[in-house]
Amino acid sequence: MQTDPLDILKNIDPKLLDVVSQNREFTFKDGALPAKTKYLIAFALDAAHGATEGVKALSSLAVKHGATKGELLEALHVTNFVSGVGSVYTAARGLADLY
Repeated sequence: MQTDPLDILKNIDPKLLDVVSQNREFTFKDGALPAKTKYLIAFALDAAHGATEGVKALSSLAVKHGATKGELLEALHVTNFVSGVGSVYTAARGLADLY
């Protein structure tokens, strides 16, 4: 099981952890876009930025919120088109544990 990389903040800066947690809740709640779509967008952005650990976490959350493998891969197709093949390599490393 993955540990939350922000757990360290519980002891060293709980106020910052609270701000980040509130922002996460605000950002990913269902609204005009469902949470699933928001997690797919965030997954694609982390792939584009080379954030393998973010890809791991966000793809799992997208699936938890109903995203299919096909939806993840289509989001990756768009990421590849916009950001290039490096995003595909990042996503492949990040998706290895999920699939």
